[in-house]
Amino acid sequence: MLKNKSALITGANRGIGFSILKRIAENGANIIACARKQDDLFEKKISDISKKFNIKIKPIYFDLSNENEIEQGSKKIISLNWIIDIIVNNAGINHVALFQMTSIKKMREIFNINFFSQILLTQKLLNIMIKNKKGSIINISSNAAVECDAGRSGYSSSKAALIAWTKVLSKELGNFNIRVNAVSPGLTNTDMMKKDLSRKVIEDAIKRVPLKRAADPDEIAKVVLFLASDLSSYVNGEVISVTGGY
Repeated sequence: MLKNKSALITGANRGIGFSILKRIAENGANIIACARKQDDLFEKKISDISKKFNIKIKPIYFDLSNENEIEQGSKKIISLNWIIDIIVNNAGINHVALFQMTSIKKMREIFNINFFSQILLTQKLLNIMIKNKKGSIINISSNAAVECDAGRSGYSSSKAALIAWTKVLSKELGNFNIRVNAVSPGLTNTDMMKKDLSRKVIEDAIKRVPLKRAADPDEIAKVVLFLASDLSSYVNGEVISVTGGY
């Protein structure tokens, strides 16, 4: 489905990002796998995946909370001289706290990682797609951007900003045959979910899901694969919710 294409994925070392990496690799694309820190186990996993599917996976490490590191990471990516057909802006942080208990410093941190880092990295790499006159950009937002539950002022706002940017960019880049869409997962069974949410919060959230379970990360990855592929060639500026009906 993605043979002879190349994809860049942020936050590719775990959770939804790693599931996206596996799905895209399985479908034949070469991958630039971005993560915050070098990890021997991660490199072993991607080495095994690249051999299994006969593709290239190049890890690039930089911290999305650090603008200088994004700059250096972008230069490394550009120096590979790959034609990037797909960008998946997946990396992000979660945060749950009442507004009164959330400092402006924490709000800036959430926005820097969940929003500003994504737009900065995309801006650095966009010329590659524009010159090639094709591409698919997929931003991983969250149903929190719409549901806006208590305790999610920073997280929900940052993910809502990502959706607004997705829609604007889809209009600006359509002339270059570049599609821009967002995926908004609901409750998803990842380490981040287990770390950031109490068992009671998770159980209460599952009660509100008609399918009565959290998503498997691969169920999010399948939707990303659809948007990355030519199966979605006329899908642009859309936000696809993957929430089990939450």
